[in-house]
Amino acid sequence: MKSWQNINVRIVLILLFSSVVSRAQQPAALPSGALKFGAFIARFDPGGTFTLQGKGWPALSGKWTTNSTVIELTMSGGPGGCDGTGRYEYRVEGKRGNIGDRVSFKLIADDCVPRRMIVDGSVWAPADEARTISARQITLTSGARLSSARALKNINGNWPSFRGPQASGIAEKQNLPDRWDAKSGENILWRTPIPGLAHSSPVVWGNRIFVTSAVSSDPKATFRPGLYGDGDASKDRSLHRWTIYAVDKRTGKIRWERVAHQGQPLDKRHIKSTYANSSPATDGRIVVAWFGSEGVYAYDVNGRFLWKVNLGRLDLGAYDIPTYEWGPASSPIIWNGLVILQCDTQTDSFLLALDAVTGKTVWKTDRDELPSWGTPTIANTAMGPVLVANASNFIRAYDPSTGKELWRLGGSSKITAPTPIFGEGLFVVASGRGPERPIFVVRPNACGDLTLSDGKTASDSIVWSRTGRGPYMPTPLIYNSVLYVLANNGLFDAYDLKTGNELYRQRLPNVGSGFSASPVAADGKIYLTNEDGEILVIAAGEKFNHVATNSMGELLMATPALADGVMYVRSSASLFGIGRKH
Repeated sequence: MKSWQNINVRIVLILLFSSVVSRAQQPAALPSGALKFGAFIARFDPGGTFTLQGKGWPALSGKWTTNSTVIELTMSGGPGGCDGTGRYEYRVEGKRGNIGDRVSFKLIADDCVPRRMIVDGSVWAPADEARTISARQITLTSGARLSSARALKNINGNWPSFRGPQASGIAEKQNLPDRWDAKSGENILWRTPIPGLAHSSPVVWGNRIFVTSAVSSDPKATFRPGLYGDGDASKDRSLHRWTIYAVDKRTGKIRWERVAHQGQPLDKRHIKSTYANSSPATDGRIVVAWFGSEGVYAYDVNGRFLWKVNLGRLDLGAYDIPTYEWGPASSPIIWNGLVILQCDTQTDSFLLALDAVTGKTVWKTDRDELPSWGTPTIANTAMGPVLVANASNFIRAYDPSTGKELWRLGGSSKITAPTPIFGEGLFVVASGRGPERPIFVVRPNACGDLTLSDGKTASDSIVWSRTGRGPYMPTPLIYNSVLYVLANNGLFDAYDLKTGNELYRQRLPNVGSGFSASPVAADGKIYLTNEDGEILVIAAGEKFNHVATNSMGELLMATPALADGVMYVRSSASLFGIGRKH
């Protein structure tokens, strides 16, 4: 009798197990309501049809079927290469009632490029779900005390941050040569190899140059220059050393080197990018380097560690496809004893002011923004100091002492990289992603919402504006009442700063892989650096005049620095001092 009972129990257990396995192998029901991911809305109708739409993207629609944990998406009449079937692993999670409300996808195979870009790695949530943002944890690690707490106010002859004082890009009385050649050594004062990959620019104070780098343990680590639209991330996630170098500006010898952080990168980077895009900043007492998610580091100018601030993970990438990580590029600036950072990410956005001596937070202003890559600029205006930050939803101005917003201006691009500039009493802010690609010239005494109504190009606060002419990467240049705008593709425009009248539009003679570095100027000459390693010398003025083209022999992505008669050029492998030999 007991043996029959045991057999019956075993049969029941087998049937129960088979039922569980059968249910586990059945495809989970896809939510029938609208789902959102980044800038996209998708719908999976229970009848087996789907639609996927996003502003600026081709609408995708077709049929879907599932088998176990695999979904097949089939379309007809879509973009080229999209007539075939895309196959993805999918997973339904979360609960709204008794139905899963979140869907994630992982690529198996799909030849349709736009579909693959959007779907692979994506996690879709209900379109009507309110966005929740977790509080960001900012932690401080203290080191040595700064021996002198008094800030040095004399910046003459120094280049303290990206593009120099107030990001102007100008340093007069340099007496630079028109011609030089890295191969022959003509007018090359010195060349110093710098390990690793970095697009950060050199900064200068006194007799020291400061540069940063990210040194990969992969000897084949690289980046891809050029004019292309790919948003792919580099596959390099090897162990890195994030370093700061102090270089003697007279001899090019490295005076000290510090490894700020060592480990595996927390984020991916764009294939054209590096893990050290942000330029350092100095006030003659301290030097600050920002390595994105790896933290903000401060040393005194002799290399003593002062403090580190960990901001947590900073996820920057495509605003419409959050799975595309590109990494940060905004640089710190130092003003009136504050280190100011612009942090616009996929999850939260904010401006942060840290005490330069201690690293403690002085103020933090939250922003509703998309990821951005420009550096904030503080200008001394007739109305007092004004901080301007470029971004997608709004260009905004703040009181740099408190972080209080002063004005905002809509109409920018969805991707913003150029830094705001100030010259001759006017702010210029631009960005180069279509369709907007705007240039705005703004009076500093503005307040409130300055957004122009449809069809308007000027107002009491906006001197003039243009669309379709903004630069994607290079920051514009104000020089002798002319606004110069350099596009990645080598189009070089000149406008009357006060009126906006076009003076000329010129295709540069040496475009090559394009232009990422920003123009700088001295003594009536403008210096334009292309990615292939050539620096064009252009005479400033209302007519285009190409003076010379000089080869460095190495890839150039960083913006040069100017100080005491020398141009300091950071290449993909070296730091150069260019000037007249005495």
